[in-house]
Amino acid sequence: MSDAVDRGITVTEIAAMDQPIEVCPESTAAFVGRALRGPLNTPVLVKNFGEFRRRFGDVWARSSLGPAARQFFEHGGMQLYVVRVANNARGAMLCLPASGSALVLRAIEPGSTEFIRAAVDYDTIDDESDDQFNLTVQRVNPGTGLVIEQEFYQGLSWKDDAANFVVNELLASDIARVELPLPTHRPERTTRSGRSYESTYVDHAQAGTDGAELSNYDLVGSRRERSGLFALEQIEHFDLLYLPPPGKGRDAGPAAILAAEMYCRQRGAMLIVDPLPEWNSADEAVAGVRDLGYASPNLLGYFPRIKERGSEDGITRPAGGAVAGLLCKQDRMYGPWQSLDQQGLGLQRRLSPVIDLSEDEQSLLLRAGLNAIRRGPIGKARISGSVTMGRGSEAYATYARLPVRRFCLQLINSIARATRWAVFEAEDDRLAQRLRAQVLTYLQCLHDLGAFADRKFIVQCDAGVSNRPDNKEHGVTILLVFQPASCDEPISLTLHQTAAGFRVGSTAFGLTIRSPNT
Repeated sequence: MSDAVDRGITVTEIAAMDQPIEVCPESTAAFVGRALRGPLNTPVLVKNFGEFRRRFGDVWARSSLGPAARQFFEHGGMQLYVVRVANNARGAMLCLPASGSALVLRAIEPGSTEFIRAAVDYDTIDDESDDQFNLTVQRVNPGTGLVIEQEFYQGLSWKDDAANFVVNELLASDIARVELPLPTHRPERTTRSGRSYESTYVDHAQAGTDGAELSNYDLVGSRRERSGLFALEQIEHFDLLYLPPPGKGRDAGPAAILAAEMYCRQRGAMLIVDPLPEWNSADEAVAGVRDLGYASPNLLGYFPRIKERGSEDGITRPAGGAVAGLLCKQDRMYGPWQSLDQQGLGLQRRLSPVIDLSEDEQSLLLRAGLNAIRRGPIGKARISGSVTMGRGSEAYATYARLPVRRFCLQLINSIARATRWAVFEAEDDRLAQRLRAQVLTYLQCLHDLGAFADRKFIVQCDAGVSNRPDNKEHGVTILLVFQPASCDEPISLTLHQTAAGFRVGSTAFGLTIRSPNT
């Protein structure tokens, strides 16, 4: 899918039929939080921290999104979708004089560091066309004064019945919109004082605001409006979701976490959950998780928080951004079916756990589904345990181990994206054979990388879903039985691919693995 999202219309590209399924796709994270500037409720893909700073501003004391993004890239992450949300933030406003009235422009992106300016001229405009004008709108870097983005509109009109009405033309702008009241005359040429033929720019008359601190509602947002975490509906796929603490000393509340967990289940992703700052021991962390009701294989928790060596502020910091970066690095180096406690997957040396955990405390955390951040032998803190918050729950026992859950999610998501073509083909035995060959080749490639305990896995396909008298929906069903390398028993899954969407469930068939490639 394209990184650009066009006014709420999402275009999904379907993989060509029979194409090999990508074996080790680059894992992608998504962070939702507050930033100094940038588009609201729009996922923006950034591939390094420099891109984040250019698009969303520098690290900001009133938000943990910037530090989380920096952690992510410092620890090996390479693809990050950032969704900026705000609470009653406002964009800067400027006024272009128009013979007693004004053309009022409001910045689309709110924030105190969003600087816009505009200029009007009549170059190439016919002298008899007294309603037309040219407009230049710029977004300016507040620190350097350099132009970040510029738009030029030629032959606009202030009259609402004109084909080139300024209000309609600026609906396509990424910088500003026209606000009421509308001008009653053509905007005047912007010129330097005393120099009628030397154009200049009009700066904003009213600065933008950053709004209030985020609430759980701002983080969660609305599915109908595609705001908050539901802005991620605009992208095809992500693997990891993280909600950095929305305010100083205040983490995302249980309502936001549980809503995000439910959304991750629907999207086939993992949610990274920070420990609360008031948890000062392993016992408090275990009791806190139990009281909050966090129990899902799609939740990844850890304890304790971290601190920066040499820092004198005494502030404990979340490590969610670093965890996300390390998981992406792990997938690239070892594969998601491996444990996170691998060589080269430690935290940066400047980061250390705020408390030292004993062996008994680490065991206590793991039994509760919390991974332990512990000091490493060469000064780098490491994350041990590789468990999900489904640990301890009988319903989620199969996915208690993080490598099992993450590998299954990657496998399911990869097959779902690559087999979408099948629902648009005529259903027959040949389609089932082609589909089975595509999936079987993918599993064999994964086996060669060490993803399975053995080569004994089952792939069965049914391309006759719509032949059922009670179901006119065209689609295919894929039955998988396999044993991940880090799992003690085989896993059975049934994948349903239809034109309406994709769903997965545990299979009701009593198949067992008997021989290779059957």
